[in-house]
Amino acid sequence: KHCGCRSCNSPFPSPFQLAALERQVFDFLGYQWAPILANFLHIIIVILGLFGTIQYRPRYIVVYAIWTAVWVTWNIFIICFYLEVGGLSKDSELLTFNISRHQSWWSENGPGCVRKEASMSGIKGLDNHSYISVIGCALEYRYIEVMHSSFQILLALVGFVYACYVVSVFTEEEDSFDFIGGFDPFPLYHVNEKPTNLLFKQTYL
Repeated sequence: KHCGCRSCNSPFPSPFQLAALERQVFDFLGYQWAPILANFLHIIIVILGLFGTIQYRPRYIVVYAIWTAVWVTWNIFIICFYLEVGGLSKDSELLTFNISRHQSWWSENGPGCVRKEASMSGIKGLDNHSYISVIGCALEYRYIEVMHSSFQILLALVGFVYACYVVSVFTEEEDSFDFIGGFDPFPLYHVNEKPTNLLFKQTYL
């Protein structure tokens, strides 16, 4: 009964889910546990919003719209983290919950980066260890992470506007739909009655 707005539902999942999955993959490769959890929750909310759009559940879409504000805030934090704003340091272990010293996957695998390992066996106390250096990167990894987060913010803003549009369409359909007589403002059965004076005249004759 709500096929009028189904045509606007199909574009909802593709860019949002693909962008979230792409970021999840690279965060997994870099063992960034905090972003991994945030991305996982984001994917769940996006699926919930998609389900609400297809199954006509405005409340689920509202949940997605509210989540976009949280998602924008999180990505702003990530941008500040990698740009070292407000005392944050990109070399800290904050994103790994201080359980590992891993950094972003892009720090060693960015465009043009060459990874070199130098043995440190000649230094006392560092036998069997190696020093890893990365040279030749065309773009520093922190700027790649900033671009990722900026793109996520852009998608979140687009998703928020689209979610508000879909909710407004559903609300208008609910207001205009009559659950007894459909969209017909007249009763289901309409009896044409003759005027009283005409009936009286026929009876008199």
